Amino acid sequence: MSQLRHFIGLMSGTSADAIDAALVGFESDGKTHLICTHTLQLPADLKKRIIAAQTRADTSIRDVCEQDVALSLLYAVAVETLTKKANIPVSKIEAIGNHGQTLLHAPEADHPFTLQIGDNHRLAELSGITVVGDFRRRDIAAGGQGAPLVPAFHRTLVSQTETAAFLNVGGIANISVIAPDRLSGFDTGPGNTLSDAWIRKHQQQAFDTGGAWASIGRLDEPLLERMLADPYFSRPAPKSTGQDYFNLTWLESLKVDELAPVDVQRTLVELTARSASDALKTSGCERAYLCGGGRHNKLLIRRIRSLVAPIEISDTSALGVDADFVEAVAFAWLAKQCLDRASGNVPAATGAQSERVLGVIYPRAN
Repeated sequence: MSQLRHFIGLMSGTSADAIDAALVGFESDGKTHLICTHTLQLPADLKKRIIAAQTRADTSIRDVCEQDVALSLLYAVAVETLTKKANIPVSKIEAIGNHGQTLLHAPEADHPFTLQIGDNHRLAELSGITVVGDFRRRDIAAGGQGAPLVPAFHRTLVSQTETAAFLNVGGIANISVIAPDRLSGFDTGPGNTLSDAWIRKHQQQAFDTGGAWASIGRLDEPLLERMLADPYFSRPAPKSTGQDYFNLTWLESLKVDELAPVDVQRTLVELTARSASDALKTSGCERAYLCGGGRHNKLLIRRIRSLVAPIEISDTSALGVDADFVEAVAFAWLAKQCLDRASGNVPAATGAQSERVLGVIYPRAN
């Protein structure tokens, strides 16, 4: 094994549940080694404030600024815990790739924008490590959606002699397709975000563990039809979305008040399964790799497996990358790409004019 270059990747997804931190080593030939991981749960109050900022128009600028600082302090704690766990000095880490916490993502606006918070200046000061952040806005400036950014990293994990797909089910679900002659990807629609919001409202739970609540509900086909009639699902790629679009306001506009809440939950699982499976079936893939928190929803995964058969389904652990940390690893890779002045986006996935070096560098203190 050649000498490894060490990077840390930080990911806090649209569900605002936790910060995933991954210490990653990269060989000179690009091979990836996931060395150590850590997950830091977000405090309930901060999660509540983040979700409010994502879904409500009355969040104050002051509150956003306070969240920006609070997140950076938590990112620093996650990094410190990870380095101690791995027993590695910070001097051996080239950079932290920090995705940040998405509050708004509006690639279809008249003047497209995306906003991730988590003060990277403060993180660089507290950690003593160079930070690379703000990855999405350069792609948007180049005419892209700013998402998904993981397909280029996914390409490094598999042989390109067959067609493979990666399905990540986080708050939003996205797909990457790696084929001998093409590389593409897009957001398929809601992943966990709607079912999490619905169970918080009706069961006061953060999420539906294993899909247990949804499993006792009844699929409501008319509701599913109304959901799938949303123009997002028929829009051609490149496309991306977020919790600012698929949220309780969107769901409650579909006449769900007359239905049993448990039946709505079951139908939300089916929405994710159908939209993701449609993307897999039209991708031409021979094999699909699952990652993200949604893969722990047993009902969801059963439905996806049933809908896409005979496509072979496994998770990314088969490739040596823990399926709960794929996106954190990807942002470590994107940080490396930025320092190397190498491209990080895939124009076929984001719609950008061409490849771009992504990210802003926040140097460590001398």
